[in-house]
Amino acid sequence: MNNHRSANEILDNARKSVDPALRAAVDQLPSPIRTIAGYHFGWLDRQGGPDCASSGKMLRPALVIAACKAAGGRAESSMDAAVAVELVHNFSLLHDDVMDADATRRHRPTVWSIFGVSNAILVGDAMLALAGKVLADNPIPEATRAVSWLNSDMLALCAGQYADLAFEQRSDVDLDECVAMARGKTGALVGCCCAMGALFAGANSTTIDQFRTFGMELGLAFQLVDDLLGIWGDSTVTGKPVRADILIRKKSLPVVAALTSDTAAARELAHIYRDPAPFDDMRVTRVAELIDAAGGRTWARSEAENHLDIGVKSLMAGNPTAAGAADLLALADLVIRRDY
Repeated sequence: MNNHRSANEILDNARKSVDPALRAAVDQLPSPIRTIAGYHFGWLDRQGGPDCASSGKMLRPALVIAACKAAGGRAESSMDAAVAVELVHNFSLLHDDVMDADATRRHRPTVWSIFGVSNAILVGDAMLALAGKVLADNPIPEATRAVSWLNSDMLALCAGQYADLAFEQRSDVDLDECVAMARGKTGALVGCCCAMGALFAGANSTTIDQFRTFGMELGLAFQLVDDLLGIWGDSTVTGKPVRADILIRKKSLPVVAALTSDTAAARELAHIYRDPAPFDDMRVTRVAELIDAAGGRTWARSEAENHLDIGVKSLMAGNPTAAGAADLLALADLVIRRDY
């Protein structure tokens, strides 16, 4: 009999486990900031009344818990780490929405579009500070290492985000530096999730490193698929406007793969991207067609699979428990198979 759980079951269970602890952590925020954070998480409406909107997939906390389980630990021992990474992830979303001027997230208006840019930045900063506090308040000795790791990976995330923004102003972005950007922007925190899960399970340094590599590669695969969804996804599923990245000429992974393909489609695409005129719907559609014709779509799909394969090999080298490995692999498969 196959007792393996589906990815949705794993995410649902993670949500049920983490949500009370996450709410308790957010309750420590000062009142006005707490209200805006509650709106961002879908717990409150814009007037501060109760709501039950989407609060996200909870993928990162689920990875922490599954990694802890895969390293032989109990889910309860990794709860502070799960809460901390979810707070950090949402800090990055709040700031990312401001930087990209995205008006929609999780099928709702973004925080900055309702409460203002300054408040969105402040709430994000508060979530980041709270993440560190949640870990630092954990009495076990490993918590100190976890705080250090989280801070280091936050630096990598910020460096990746800086590069992502800088690429919008450049016409000479190569694929290697774009991949390095994605490793920092997305891979670092996902790697941290898996490493902290193993840490709170009491795993040795070799196992922790192997779990971290799995997470880093999974994070890069996640970003590749996310970039595909940003161009060819369904906004009713993603909760964000499709092709918004094209409108701001973002140099996402499929775009850079296309631009550097040395094809006729790449040359036309480069010409359009250099044209300062605002994109209308017809030009946005043409850009998507050119990215596909230049091989960006196929390359990104293939690279996502390749990086996941590398990550899985590292995970299995860490001798995970069967049940924990099954959960991690189910979550990884969900990342790769998202429809676009």
